[in-house]
Amino acid sequence: MKLALAAFGVTPPPSRAAFLTRIERLAAQAALGGAQLLVLPEYFSMVLAGAAVKSPDIMAELAFVVDEAEELVADLAAMAKRHGLYLLAGSVPMRGAEGKIYNRAPFIAPSGHVLFQDKQAMTRFEDEEWHIARGAGPRVFDTELGRIGVSICYDSEFPLHVRAQVAAGAKLILTPCCTASLAGFNRVRLSARARAVENQCYVAVVPLVGNAAWSGSIDTNTGHSALFTPCDTGFPPDGVAAAGPMDEPGLIFAAPDFAAIDNVRAAGTVLNHRDWPDVPPCPVVALA
Repeated sequence: MKLALAAFGVTPPPSRAAFLTRIERLAAQAALGGAQLLVLPEYFSMVLAGAAVKSPDIMAELAFVVDEAEELVADLAAMAKRHGLYLLAGSVPMRGAEGKIYNRAPFIAPSGHVLFQDKQAMTRFEDEEWHIARGAGPRVFDTELGRIGVSICYDSEFPLHVRAQVAAGAKLILTPCCTASLAGFNRVRLSARARAVENQCYVAVVPLVGNAAWSGSIDTNTGHSALFTPCDTGFPPDGVAAAGPMDEPGLIFAAPDFAAIDNVRAAGTVLNHRDWPDVPPCPVVALA
């Protein structure tokens, strides 16, 4: 498997079409580079608000993207199909049937089939200022590439969220993130590295990056893309398979090896995966 991890900048687009063109170019670059899965950051979708909301207004920005959400996901599904890629479309704020707004990660198959992983734990900003609702619990996506989990940003800081996915067969966890400080990014980065060690799995972190004077929601964003691994037999001693430059938008490519995961879980110096206590079941859904 080859991943394309897309740190995404917050420059406001002149139009909706320009925003989609930017993502289309990333998809084309990913496919040309041999990737089967393109990963975008949490709240990359909020950059679209820059086409309409020209001064900071957190509620106007949120309302605009929520209104655009269903059509945006449909456009991204068509894009994934055109390029023959799996696409984790970061996260998109979407309104549920009962009227609440959730932070949802659309996971799109090359067929255009879309399923979602909700963010379960809300940050204080999401809860107290945006009033984003707590979403459904973890699930695992059964893909042609293998079983993959998604743990959005803050969710990755809670070991049981990821452990439930690993217990259901995930060997790769995707963590799209959006953090406004180096401390915040390090919480996600270090949590992702801990999840990779304690579960003997891969964890990919993909951030929103840059400063947006036009926005109150995504005004400051920092981080770098990376693929983390166990620190054991068959993996880099520091547990870093790939890492991009800090605070720079663009793609990095990485190649997870699930056979290496199987080997370290069976014959590693330590057997973290085996030695973890029982956890609650996690549903597996087919993304085809």
